[in-house]
Amino acid sequence: MEDELEPSLRPRTQIQGRILLLTICAAGIGGTFQFGYNLSIINAPTLHIQEFTNETWQARTGEPLPDHLVLLMWSLIVSLYPLGGLFGALLAGPLAITLGRKKSLLVNNIFVVSAAILFGFSRKAGSFEMIMLGRLLVGVNAGVSMNIQPMYLGESAPKELRGAVAMSSAIFTALGIVMGQVVGLRELLGGPQAWPLLLASCLVPGALQLASLPLLPESPRYLLIDCGDTEACLAALRRLRGSGDLAGELEELEEERAACQGCRARRPWELFQHRALRRQVTSLVVLGSAMELCGNDSVYAYASSVFRKAGVPEAKIQYAIIGTGSCELLTAVVSCVVIERVGRRVLLIGGYSLMTCWGSIFTVALCLQSSFPWTLYLAMACIFAFILSFGIGPAGVTGILATELFDQMARPAACMVCGALMWIMLILVGLGFPFIMEALSHFLYVPFLGVCVCGAIYTGLFLPETKGKTFQEISKELHRLNFPRRAQGPTWRSLEVIQSTEL
Repeated sequence: MEDELEPSLRPRTQIQGRILLLTICAAGIGGTFQFGYNLSIINAPTLHIQEFTNETWQARTGEPLPDHLVLLMWSLIVSLYPLGGLFGALLAGPLAITLGRKKSLLVNNIFVVSAAILFGFSRKAGSFEMIMLGRLLVGVNAGVSMNIQPMYLGESAPKELRGAVAMSSAIFTALGIVMGQVVGLRELLGGPQAWPLLLASCLVPGALQLASLPLLPESPRYLLIDCGDTEACLAALRRLRGSGDLAGELEELEEERAACQGCRARRPWELFQHRALRRQVTSLVVLGSAMELCGNDSVYAYASSVFRKAGVPEAKIQYAIIGTGSCELLTAVVSCVVIERVGRRVLLIGGYSLMTCWGSIFTVALCLQSSFPWTLYLAMACIFAFILSFGIGPAGVTGILATELFDQMARPAACMVCGALMWIMLILVGLGFPFIMEALSHFLYVPFLGVCVCGAIYTGLFLPETKGKTFQEISKELHRLNFPRRAQGPTWRSLEVIQSTEL
């Protein structure tokens, strides 16, 4: 009988799998893809935008800008992106609570459309200020999407696929970085005349999301727990899971709803005040900081100079840099496939341990480059290996923490804290890296290696495994870890207990 039913059930299962896949793609293409894309496309037109800034200033005042002011203007254009990301991270929590996960992602495209218009007409208007404002707006878009997209996907996926689905955010980030590097090639939109179109091309993924995401369901967990709409929740579950037995998942959702009954959404500062959230908040802060301070972004920044010293022709360096982005994309896909088999902790510990190993060899290779020219090629190999190791665990697993370690009432606030922390660290690393490079020279990665070691140790000692567990099971385990004495049960305290209960 079961063999007879299998052929009829298979098409239905495939249809539901497609809906979940479409949900992942629609959320990702206008979400973390935009973050990676706008992060990388700004590298190609660096000289062209600096020339445009100088020409615009000269047309206004009759005098060219001094070189140090041109550099200052350029640094402002670059740094306004993470600043906008910080604003977006702070905006993500209220948006997710007020509008819901799906509507927030859709409304978020307002910033992309506005930025694309500013970028596209900046040269005709003769205004480098339009580029600055556009960079701020795409930063806000990235800050919102990087927090809401993992939340939306984590709440929409079944527990046995939750890690893999949430890891897709890292895949789209890496895909955005690679696509930005490819589109920014001189042969495509990286030329001196096409850079406004290059910056405005962020409109394309935004338009794709606006066309596709409205056709897909909202987060069932948000519909039931936040909105109290059982019918809408059941309809969303049926679209995502099919018409099979949903009783078990509905029961788990109802349990969490009952646990959250009468509670309001927590504010970000309240997360630091509750002892019941101590382990979750500590893990979020430690591992979120480690992801940004581990030196991966600095490796990208240092890659071009290493390639140049290793003898790679100047015209070919852009293709070598595309290879670095492709490494992160490859490992993000591999991690997405294996995360539900090996777990979150193994990927994090393995990623940070390998980064420590390759970063140490990279430091040795830089120190010996004057004595042994072949060590430059070893340094090149270490760059690729370091980025591969980052993509294995820290790049994707860290983004899952805010979704899995916190309940429905605390999750938006946790995403705000995680996002704000990430963008602040990104700004600090961007500002501090040139000074670290000048002060430490070949030993510039030693502080980053210390961060990698701390990340691996903390994960091994304090981070609980969440693979294959429901949100309620994770909450119970974290409660036990936060209150270890209560978990041991009542203890005998001699006559004090008896005396304290006398009438």
